Amino acid sequence: MKIGIVQQSNTSDIEVNINKLKANIRELASQGAELIVLQELHNSLYFCQTENTDIFDLAETIPGKSTDQFGLLAKELGVVLVLSLFEKRAPGLYHNTAVVIEKDGSIAGKYRKMHIPDDPAYYEKFYFTPGDLGFQPIETSLGKLGVLVCWDQWYPEAARLMALAGADILIYPTAIGWESTDSDDEKNRQRDAWTISQRGHAVANGLHVVSVNRIGHEPDPSNQTNGIQFWGSSFVAGPQGEILWTGSDDREENQLIEIDIKKSENVRRIWPFFRDRRIDAFSEITKRFID
Repeated sequence: MKIGIVQQSNTSDIEVNINKLKANIRELASQGAELIVLQELHNSLYFCQTENTDIFDLAETIPGKSTDQFGLLAKELGVVLVLSLFEKRAPGLYHNTAVVIEKDGSIAGKYRKMHIPDDPAYYEKFYFTPGDLGFQPIETSLGKLGVLVCWDQWYPEAARLMALAGADILIYPTAIGWESTDSDDEKNRQRDAWTISQRGHAVANGLHVVSVNRIGHEPDPSNQTNGIQFWGSSFVAGPQGEILWTGSDDREENQLIEIDIKKSENVRRIWPFFRDRRIDAFSEITKRFID
């Protein structure tokens, strides 16, 4: 499978952002990409730095404007696209939703972000209702895509359930970065933890992991903080956690990576973690805490 990654910076002009996304998709398709993955909430700035009811005007239905225009592009280029949209499901009901567009332009499926953070500069609970579609891979012409979103990256249960449902690969559109007052050592620890956690999902499940993050500085509209410096560093890991490619932390990049999906079968034969799982002893995993 030839995978294209778009690591992009955004502006407040949504039309400019979308036109740049389309140009990047075209560039990767011209290089032979079959699957192209975009970052979290790729049409706009990362608006969750503040709580502002006017922002809900950015949300759109699925199907809707974005799925229509990216669907036409996917059909023209013959590629599968992973989108990340602000979904308006009903008045007052919104989700952070990944959508997979098949190469014929149709919607192959969607995933609504399950884990919603609420931290300084990441006030996502104000905007997004937790997902209710479960952890189901999306069937495509290229295989079953286990698509999760950003904060889901930290939860091994999410990756495991996708793998148990037959995912051929794990994909994470992402928006994560540094707070300016943290020390360089702390910044490095945070990014290393982010990478290590996802590489762990690759190892534990014997699957490739594709993580696509945005890049660039985005100011805080409230001026309460210095904004977020998104750290980029998008990467692809193999089913033993090996790093196949890592992106820059300070510039935009379009990258084509070719992976061998069949490698997962061979890795699972030598590391049979699924065989040895003690499912008879895991019932308490559904508790909030074991007192």
